[in-house]
Amino acid sequence: MRQFTAVVNPTAGSAGAAAALLRVARVLREAGAELETEYSRSLAHAQDIARRAGERGRVVLAVGGDGIAGGVGGALSGTGTVLGLVPAGRGNDFARALGLPADPDALARLLLEEEPRAVDTIELRSAAHDRTTVLGSVYAGVDALANRHANRARLLRGAASYYAGGLRAVTTWRPVDYRVTVDGRTHAHRGYTVVAANSPYYGSGRMIAPAARVDDGLLEVVMIHQAPRRLFFTLMNELASGAHVERPEVRVLRGREIRIEADREVPYGADGEVEAVLPVTARVLPGALKILY
Repeated sequence: MRQFTAVVNPTAGSAGAAAALLRVARVLREAGAELETEYSRSLAHAQDIARRAGERGRVVLAVGGDGIAGGVGGALSGTGTVLGLVPAGRGNDFARALGLPADPDALARLLLEEEPRAVDTIELRSAAHDRTTVLGSVYAGVDALANRHANRARLLRGAASYYAGGLRAVTTWRPVDYRVTVDGRTHAHRGYTVVAANSPYYGSGRMIAPAARVDDGLLEVVMIHQAPRRLFFTLMNELASGAHVERPEVRVLRGREIRIEADREVPYGADGEVEAVLPVTARVLPGALKILY
């Protein structure tokens, strides 16, 4: 029987991460599994808890949203420790990519019965973050600014906060001249954003990279070119289905290592928590994390 350590972000989710864990914990304990719960004071604290639990051979449950999932998953990348997710945040995009069930009973059974599978992670290198590992995607441009606005929203949650953040970001955004180097080949790009994606989703269910897979050893590089604001908002609406990638204003490349630079100070983000400015290098780490899904 598996032994679990739940690392809880107490600020995530409308009903709270603790409430989400309670529903799953009941089934785990009724099945005879051992479960201990640790509440994190910060992302760094959550990562420390996860590492120590992994050293004791326990399965680590990241309870919260994409920030704690990416932070804890990044900390466990390459360690052999098994990770499970209990989604309870605003976006839950990596859990969505894994197809995790929303029903607590079904999720508990998955955590008890499924065998771990290997997924890729993303190693980031920049002046701000000497070496950081995340799970879902790295996005540089207007979407990083939108995410900052969404994280600071007090009255809106979920997709509504991201949409409002996007509206606010786009109204003041000027197109950027990027240099995007994919596996050694440099591409000039003028536009709104560059996304290096391990997962199809970001921004609370928006399908930025429909072809991205968490276990193929590659990153999808999505570049949205300069366009009139009216068309840009149309592109944003098409993120719901992934139809935007068919437009000529969107270019998609694939690679293992991506370097993103810009002609001015441009923010980038990752997994909802990492906030810094370009340049940044993202490198895929194939099969580096064992996860239950």
